Amino acid sequence: MNKRSFSLALASLVVPALLSARVILPTHFTSNMVLQQQSSLLIKGQARPNSTVDLQTSWSRTPASATADSQGRFEMKIATPKASLKPQTLTFSDGEETTLENVLIGEVWLGSGQSNMEMPVEGWGKVLNYEEEIANANYPMIRLLQVKKKTSISPLEQVELNMGGWQECSPQYIPNFSALCYFYALRLWEELKVPIGVIDDDWGGTVAEAWVSAESLEKVTGFESQISKYRELGFNHEAIEKYHAQQAADFESNLRRLDKGFNGATPWTALNVDESGWKSVPVPGIWEDVLGSIDGIVWYRLVVDLPKDWAGKELTVDLGVTDDQDVTFWNGEEVGRTTSMNEQSTYKVPAKLVKEGRNVIAVRVMDTGGNGGLTTADKNRFSLKQGSKTIELAGQKWLAQAGVSLEKMPPTPLPLNNPNHPTVLFNAMIHPLVSFPVRGIIWYQGCSNVGRDKQYEPLFQTLIHDWRRQFGNPQMPFYFVQLANYLTPRDLQPDSPWALLRESQAKALCLPNTGMAVNIDLGDARDIHPKTKRELGRRLAAVALHNTYGKTKTAFTAPVYKNFVVKDSEVHVYFSLPEGSEPLVQESNLPGFIIQGPDLKWHVAEARTVGEAEVVVSSPEVRFPIAVRYGWADNPTCNLRTQGNFHVAPFRTDY
Repeated sequence: MNKRSFSLALASLVVPALLSARVILPTHFTSNMVLQQQSSLLIKGQARPNSTVDLQTSWSRTPASATADSQGRFEMKIATPKASLKPQTLTFSDGEETTLENVLIGEVWLGSGQSNMEMPVEGWGKVLNYEEEIANANYPMIRLLQVKKKTSISPLEQVELNMGGWQECSPQYIPNFSALCYFYALRLWEELKVPIGVIDDDWGGTVAEAWVSAESLEKVTGFESQISKYRELGFNHEAIEKYHAQQAADFESNLRRLDKGFNGATPWTALNVDESGWKSVPVPGIWEDVLGSIDGIVWYRLVVDLPKDWAGKELTVDLGVTDDQDVTFWNGEEVGRTTSMNEQSTYKVPAKLVKEGRNVIAVRVMDTGGNGGLTTADKNRFSLKQGSKTIELAGQKWLAQAGVSLEKMPPTPLPLNNPNHPTVLFNAMIHPLVSFPVRGIIWYQGCSNVGRDKQYEPLFQTLIHDWRRQFGNPQMPFYFVQLANYLTPRDLQPDSPWALLRESQAKALCLPNTGMAVNIDLGDARDIHPKTKRELGRRLAAVALHNTYGKTKTAFTAPVYKNFVVKDSEVHVYFSLPEGSEPLVQESNLPGFIIQGPDLKWHVAEARTVGEAEVVVSSPEVRFPIAVRYGWADNPTCNLRTQGNFHVAPFRTDY
């Protein structure tokens, strides 16, 4: 080949590559998006190396420009105008155009947390009247962005998305979108009449520490050594994975050594086990109602009688999703296991293990915090299947026995892909968005931190500080939901771990520009995911409408506990009426109060409202009262509220 021919051949390869080059934007920059009004928008992208990148917006006659570096990276800042219902375009060019269409300017909110934020309108959630809600969800001025679940040990630059990016709110996209995010956005749209963008960025069953950056989490008591170790290893994924593999092996060895299910004369996987001390437990359900609060290993056993025509044939055992992990045995042989939350516990049972008559399923369930058990709400998931034949496992006589408690053991090591690993959700699902202006954050999380209330108080407040710093907005509104009532209803439960976690949440109100939606009346004893998300969205949006948008006539809170005075045998509890609150509804027989005497014993109390902001509490069993608590149980009965159905948050006078 001569020199001229070689040059032409090279040009035929290079020129098309240059001509086909076009600006690549962050994944969350798509058509149909909403940009926060009157903000400074930083755009980081990729273009041809050393090229000039121009941006022409439909709202400005003056284009913005930036120069790409030798790697093709560029940054530019633009100012966004006031909110408008008029669709806008953004056209980027480095010689070839990339255009984002149908872009709106309005208000953007990011919703995050665990499953009660994730809970979809339909999908696995099915909120109240979900079919009607979906049919009516035609709101083109509301835009939806859903972040895909992902973990990372180090901060990422891009998020992965579902639904192909930003989409207009419609019956097509709303069924699997966060119900709380949707109802919150809908209420803002109804009141503000400006475009609303809402980002669904959450992961069910996750702990707060997974959502905090490493540099901030390292300052929280209990996490210093772990983050310090990661720093020592240079946040290198392979090095950290190797370190955790060794930690996990050592932990499992110690756990197995202590596990009664393995260290007795007969392992609890066996066909014949003395079950005289075992207790009947609900499946699906949690073990706490029967066995008490146990973080550790609990064994489940179920005897199933199979007909003759099932013998010697492979079958499938489906146990739904276990909280947190399980190892499942059939007639003494392991048939499958999960290694993290949200994995499906569905396993094939080899034909050689399937016998006519008596067969035994043994499930070793590991729970590292909060509630544990075989918990999937869909009872149809608990089954045995062989071809077209099915045997239901839900509601049968499952027995359970504790194997070992984690109380005196070191923290459970988690694999790096586990969403409860410290920092991994912040790195993968929040960090890539921190340069994208949002008006504020809405947050619903805490169930997975129940039992660690003392740690949660500084952890949650650190998370709020951290996100404000990361987003470059020290005053960014941060509004959150207090945990709903859940588990067995009780009138007297002064040691409630759920009440303590709610108190730790409420203490974050000491930070400026925070607000809390009280949820103590909307829960469900048997379902940790209440269906009442429209009402909760209304309450949460009321906080924003009053505090962020200046709708001062919009009430958003009930009176707040202030102090108490003992008069004879009665306790007079006084409440403040902050701006945005309403007077208490007058009630002569208020449930939810307990009272303590000098013997430090608690008793269910009688209570009545007096005037707009006072409750009188007493008990014939307590002559000299010293303290009162309200709503202090996992699932209390609470009715202290305002005319607008805003409920008084649980409180105690003895703290």
